[in-house]
Amino acid sequence: MNTFKTYNLKKEETKPNWYLVDASDQTLGRISTIIATKLRGKDKPEFTPHVDSGDFIVVVNAEKIQTTGQKMDKKIYYRHTDYPGGLKETSLRKLLSTKPERAIYYAVKGMLPKTRLGRAQLKKLKVYAGPDHPHEAQQPETLEIS
Repeated sequence: MNTFKTYNLKKEETKPNWYLVDASDQTLGRISTIIATKLRGKDKPEFTPHVDSGDFIVVVNAEKIQTTGQKMDKKIYYRHTDYPGGLKETSLRKLLSTKPERAIYYAVKGMLPKTRLGRAQLKKLKVYAGPDHPHEAQQPETLEIS
């Protein structure tokens, strides 16, 4: 009989790290999967599905993100105003020209769980359009994405 027990991480035992990601010339989907994995903490050996053990991610240069194929014009983001006929459409090109940080935010949001835990993990994502960010005090480590 096996006497080993599965280790379950407790919320008090988590120690999140801060990572800085430069999105310049990175593909949107590939960078988003890496960010989502780090936010959930799935890359850690003590990963526990019901505990927020992920890290904080600071993304800079979101305006310089790349895509493959014809996604700039054919990828459409939808939202509704809650009024009759209020469906609004925005292409990825227009989204990147007006609010570039939202493209990464929406991509990562779709990869996280649709629960309270997923919403808590999404709050650890900080996305900025340019190279500047207000999180220098946390001394984020640079996360190389190849």
